[in-house]
Amino acid sequence: MSFPLPSRTPWGPRRRTLLAAAAGTFALAGCSTPEPSRDTTGGSPSAADRARTRAARDSTTLAGRYTAVIAAHPGLEERLAPLRAEAVRHAKAFGAGSGGAAASSAPNSASPSASASASGSASASASASASASPGVAERPKDALADLASAELALADERTQALVEVPGELARLLASVAAAGAAHAFLLTKAAK
Repeated sequence: MSFPLPSRTPWGPRRRTLLAAAAGTFALAGCSTPEPSRDTTGGSPSAADRARTRAARDSTTLAGRYTAVIAAHPGLEERLAPLRAEAVRHAKAFGAGSGGAAASSAPNSASPSASASASGSASASASASASASPGVAERPKDALADLASAELALADERTQALVEVPGELARLLASVAAAGAAHAFLLTKAAK
């Protein structure tokens, strides 16, 4: 007995899979706190400390990209604000804002209230456009596709970094990478 194939196979993970991954991410991110590595030699930072600093910087930079897209395309704020907030939470989970190098090295770091006021002023301004934010695509769909690419590239980078770091940091990186892949999927669907 043969079964007919479905006429259209869904692309990507199912909604339940994404929700389960997001729930796991929230649980891990909420329970994880930055802990300094004991593997330091000669005063230089360990591989874990470097990976944590890099991950915090990357998450802060990603949050800055979200802020720029929201400022350039105020109509996307409702859709992008939760994803931006997650990027900020990820940066904090990696230790950004705790006085470390990650907090000071990110050029686009902004608090959620600052991004809300920036996007509010952008939407209030009649002349706000994509050209006002350098590096943001003029069309909203292209801006969403660019964010999806950035999220996916960062998720891939974090997945590859898992082999270089110890247990707790590896779990946090895996969790945030899964969240990034889910964000990329959502942004790709929104860009269609």
